[in-house]
Amino acid sequence: MQAKETLFADLVQGRAQQFQVPLYQRTYSWTEKQLAQLWGDILEQAELLESGGTASTHFLGSVVLAPSPQNEATFPRWLVVDGQQRLTTLSLALAAIRYHIADTQPEEAERIDEEYLINKRKHGSDYFRLLPTQADRAQYAAHIRMAQEEQSAGDRVAAAYRFFRRKLVEAHDPTAFQNVLRIEQAITSRLTLVSVTAERGDNVHRIFESLNNTGLKLSQADLLRNYLFMRLPTLGEQVYETYWLPMQGSLSNSELEQLMWLQLVLDGDDRVRRQDLYAAQQQRFERPEVSEADIEAYIRELHRRSAHFRRIVRPENEPDPLVRGHLTRLQDWQAVVAYPALMLLFDRRERGESDAAETARAMEYIESFLVRRTICRVPPNNLNRIFQAVPAQFPQGVPVADGLHRLLSAENRFWPDDEELRTKIREAPFYRYGLPHQRRRVLQRLEESYEHPEPVDFASAQLTIEHVMPQSPGQEWMRVLEEEAADGESAEDLHSRLIHSLGNLTLTAVNSELSNHPFERKQGLLQGSHLEMNRRIAATDRWGVKEILARADDLAERAIRLWPAPLRGVGRAERSRDWHLAHQVLAALPHGTWTSYGDLAAFIGSGAQAVGNHLAGTAGVANAYRVLNAEGKVADGFRWASQGQDQGDVRALLTADGIHFTITGAADPAQRLTSDDLALLVADAEGEPDEAGEMAQPVPGGQAAQTRAARFLRQLAADDNAATVSAVSEVLARWEELGGWVGYGTGKVTTSAFLMLGEAGLPGRGVWPMTLYPGGGRGGTAEVVFQHMATREPFTDRALRAELLARLNELAGVDIPEGKLELRPNFRLAHLAESGNRELLIGTLTWFRDRWQDRDPA
Repeated sequence: MQAKETLFADLVQGRAQQFQVPLYQRTYSWTEKQLAQLWGDILEQAELLESGGTASTHFLGSVVLAPSPQNEATFPRWLVVDGQQRLTTLSLALAAIRYHIADTQPEEAERIDEEYLINKRKHGSDYFRLLPTQADRAQYAAHIRMAQEEQSAGDRVAAAYRFFRRKLVEAHDPTAFQNVLRIEQAITSRLTLVSVTAERGDNVHRIFESLNNTGLKLSQADLLRNYLFMRLPTLGEQVYETYWLPMQGSLSNSELEQLMWLQLVLDGDDRVRRQDLYAAQQQRFERPEVSEADIEAYIRELHRRSAHFRRIVRPENEPDPLVRGHLTRLQDWQAVVAYPALMLLFDRRERGESDAAETARAMEYIESFLVRRTICRVPPNNLNRIFQAVPAQFPQGVPVADGLHRLLSAENRFWPDDEELRTKIREAPFYRYGLPHQRRRVLQRLEESYEHPEPVDFASAQLTIEHVMPQSPGQEWMRVLEEEAADGESAEDLHSRLIHSLGNLTLTAVNSELSNHPFERKQGLLQGSHLEMNRRIAATDRWGVKEILARADDLAERAIRLWPAPLRGVGRAERSRDWHLAHQVLAALPHGTWTSYGDLAAFIGSGAQAVGNHLAGTAGVANAYRVLNAEGKVADGFRWASQGQDQGDVRALLTADGIHFTITGAADPAQRLTSDDLALLVADAEGEPDEAGEMAQPVPGGQAAQTRAARFLRQLAADDNAATVSAVSEVLARWEELGGWVGYGTGKVTTSAFLMLGEAGLPGRGVWPMTLYPGGGRGGTAEVVFQHMATREPFTDRALRAELLARLNELAGVDIPEGKLELRPNFRLAHLAESGNRELLIGTLTWFRDRWQDRDPA
């Protein structure tokens, strides 16, 4: 037996060889959760390579190999006893890179193929450097050969490959560009493995067990504390009592660890990762000249800065009201990324280099930087790097606020200027970007800008975001839009483009029964609101395109006054970001789905004609041919962007991608992804429900739950017949008999009912298969939350979600396409009025409960 540390490149490169996954092994099982964690580690290593950093490589795990019975002297074959998940995932990532650069860098693509993926001169199954177990072999081989292969609903190999394809498109984001070949280098030369090579007769399973026998791990803060006081043999007790114990008593262990990391950043190390904290500080203190006095000085400085940190995480401790107000707003924004800059500001203030007013002005720039980027849809993935670099890059010899203003205004920081802010407030679907609490915070600040003599107490007011023109408009709303539609844009397209824009959004706590009624009926409620923005909306005679855009312009001017601009603009770079967002979502289109030019335009805040022109003139956009006209047909003016490339017949390609066609030749409308569906493809599905679906966590049976339950049923009865209301009530009662509970939405405008499993009152601990919504004019719906389930065990297993979809499709009238298995599709609650459908649904919910109860508690 031999055990050694190695790299993926060293393991698989060299002469022709093969790594065989035995047939008795389980199939490939990594979910997006594991893939996302690995991708984050890969990007970190790629960034270190880009910057020339010398931090340690990332340890990925072990690979246990044994000679295959088919081994040959000229062609070594190895059984992968352990580590097939890692080897398969890394191979799929490299295959995705190879495909990503095949057109632009064919020689590099061929090199990746021959070095890591194939045995060029071998045939049949020997052609593949890695040979998965039989169940995964067809899909894996198809991706290695870049060939089409029919995908089954639970296929994780295909899902992993699509994940990396999508992430590689994201990596071309101009605000945080990642060199693809650097990513390849990170995979092959920065991820270390322990390779255990067994001889014939060795007990490889015992080896595997010993390698994975790990105990409870100490935190970075624990490790560093123990190390520091080990180096204080004479001063330890005094230092502990004077400095360490007060810090430990006022900060949690996680906060203390964060403070230690911030100390490194403030000292100028703008590349250190929090998980490398212990190693970085240990290396610093291992120098022979370091004395007990040096370590005492470090802990004393840590203690001094802990006072700054406590004010940042607990703004109520800040004595100055102006600074406290800015801290509170940043805390509400959850601006953890800005902590390095805030710590710098507090340090400068304590040293007398600035006063409270100067500190507050600098914090105003931080808030503006974050808010403007969110409104203008600048991806947040480079914010950590930007703020971590602030202490090391801060200009010298200028006032603190001016220095920060200048630093954040640099071209590569992407701080939107006034022109871009105005444009995005008019056009972008604000409601579909950023986090719910951040969207509410923007609207709250805009309301505060009216300086009403009796301002609203936002801390106690239960306000949610309301769409003035509703998300489910009735006929009267559509008539208004039809009057204003022009240039070939339908009323539906106009609605999709404007519905989520900031000009159509407000805050409200009005009675929920009127949420989808015509504007005339909303005016009275808005007029009686305590919010000035609502009274101004009510003062208009109608609510259509002109009014929405006029209000957007007014809000834009207020936003410009609230959140100061950078020192210099970023030109038209935001347009490339918009198109990048379009490329990103097209790359994420699930198998068996299509979208329209209007849907894609509404998603990015553009026009359908502009989208069509861009796709026709831009080569290499993944899945561009899956963008069809509103009727589900290939547009009359469609052409391949790369004329010299034989792309084949569009209809044949769509069919190969799982798109079905009706008798009229149109793509199946059930497989169409709307602008809201597209937003879900690139959204973070980790959080609990928000806005209208924001869910309380009541103890089942409590008075609050009964009140919300009654409101839900009243809203349902306002739009559905008595048979449907009775059927839904029966389903809810049967769900509780199964051991579940019903959480009702706290939204004042539109309520909802969540079919929950898990302990009430513990957000993030439970799971729900579906959410029921009143119709608001179009009939109630049951939303199946596949996207949420994908983050909760055991439904991270795509095969289980696929089985749930198949069971739901047994209900008469329900036909959810497989392509929506990553989204939140819905069906009409009216289908439950049929008794056979109710029994099928109860059976499906019983199956769901059983799978959850049988999950692995780990």
